[in-house]
Formats: sequence, C-alpha cells, structure tokens
Amino acid sequence: MTVPVVVRIGALVVATTSFYMYVGQMVPQKEVQPPAEVVLKTDLSPPEMAKVGRQVMEGKGFCLTCHTIGKTEGPYRFPDLANVDVRAKTREAGLSDVEYLAQAMYEPNAYIVPGFNPGMPTINKPPIGLTDQEILCVIAYLQTLGGTTTVTMQTKHHYNSGATTAAPAEAPAAPAATPAPTAGKAGGQ
Repeated sequence: MTVPVVVRIGALVVATTSFYMYVGQMVPQKEVQPPAEVVLKTDLSPPEMAKVGRQVMEGKGFCLTCHTIGKTEGPYRFPDLANVDVRAKTREAGLSDVEYLAQAMYEPNAYIVPGFNPGMPTINKPPIGLTDQEILCVIAYLQTLGGTTTVTMQTKHHYNSGATTAAPAEAPAAPAATPAPTAGKAGGQ
C-alpha cells in the first residue's frame, strides 16, 4: 500500500511547521520599551548630571548599543569608553576634553579613532535627537570615566550656545517676529 502524494506533502508541511513552531518557542522573548524621558533641571550639580548622562547613554542615546565600558578583549564596534576622559584630553591638539567629546557627538566623522570605521550617527539629530543639555550630561558622565566632572548645565563649547533649558523658552519669546507681519498687513491696508 502506497501513501498518496498529497498526504505525504501534507504530512511534510505539518511536520515542518511544527518543528519551526517548536524552535520559535525556544528563542527567549524580550519586551523592549521605549526609552524613558529624562527631565532635566537647569540647576543640576555635576554629579547629578553624570547620573543623568549614564541614563541617557543607556536609554535615549543608544550609546551602549555600540560602545562598551571596560571591555578588555574581543572585537569592538566602536571605541571602548573606559578612561575616555584621559584620552579625550590628548586626542586632538587644541581641543579640551569637553570640546573633543562634544565634537565626537555633534560631528562624529570629524575625527575617526585609528582602527575604527566611521559609522556613529550625529547624536543631536534624528533618529536619536539628544538636546544640548542631554549631551552636556553625557559629557559629564564620560568625564567620570577616567577623570572628574567639570561641566555644568551652563558649560559652553563650540557646538552649543551654552543655552540651558530656559533658553529655548526665551528664543520663541521673540514676539518681534509676530508684530513684523502685522506691520506688513497694516502697510498693505
């Protein structure tokens, strides 16, 4: 007695589907939540900034997706951040550690560490979109990796105007732009 071809094909389909369902259930499932929004005050102390900086790196910044801290061996996607503040002070002539770390985030392709390829996204633009204040907090945290935190929420560097979270409220408060169109309408009437 021979089994019809249709039955054999059906049995193969059922067996294959069952196998892949079983294997799929063996893969651990992980629920990924969106990063928690970090609320920044304008009067954070440097240690508080460093703590917030670590939270930003682990969450919204996605920094630890590619960077490691203290990994001693194995392949690296991007440079390890252990003692990064020590290296930042001497990496590029004429740049302080704050300027170098800011450059690494605002213009990541301006200086490529030897042995690594370009590929780090610009952190202050989408899809990551960190604010100047969040970047200052990340710099504060990076300074603790081999040094002491010297930045404050008012620290100025080449890439920011030193504005704190209060400054964006001041910028839109320029109602001089609103009366200008009104003046134009008045002239046209």
